Amino acid sequence: MITALIIGAVVLVILLYFVGVYNGLVRLRNNRENAFANIDVQLKQRHDMIPQLVATVKGYAAHEKTLLEEVTRARTAAMSATSINDKVQAENALSAALAGLKVSVEAYPELKANTNFQQLQTEIADIENKLSATRRFFNSATKELNVGVQTFPANIVAGMFGFHTEPMFEIPQTERAAMEKAPEIQF
Repeated sequence: MITALIIGAVVLVILLYFVGVYNGLVRLRNNRENAFANIDVQLKQRHDMIPQLVATVKGYAAHEKTLLEEVTRARTAAMSATSINDKVQAENALSAALAGLKVSVEAYPELKANTNFQQLQTEIADIENKLSATRRFFNSATKELNVGVQTFPANIVAGMFGFHTEPMFEIPQTERAAMEKAPEIQF
């Protein structure tokens, strides 16, 4: 009788442990999804402003048609991405296209002085700063989930219930190379 109670208690403790680990992993996964939902809010604002920016630049930089088309294509791809991982990839492509647009705009001093353009640039810079903050939060939530999925003995529960490590929101290789160079400062 006592042996049965001890075995029952051990089984109950093990069961409670598995339930606790599973619930912790679900909480971490939901935190990651919530963090990406915050990114989605900022991306929606960004996507809404890009057509305005492109239209403003078009008036000045008619011969930059290919670059503007690339920004528009990247925006469309970013808006139609469905999974978190697809959205991360599409947003990285859009960021690269917008960086190319910024470089192109440098050749148009009259455009840089245009009030509408300056306002759009300020709003987009604000959104980019907010995106940066929400991406850091997303990466933090992703790191917590990945640690939870990889650490022993939680990795056993994670494997049993289909939890796996998730990718971070990282800078694309094309931008990483540019960031490793020291900035050029001109006076």
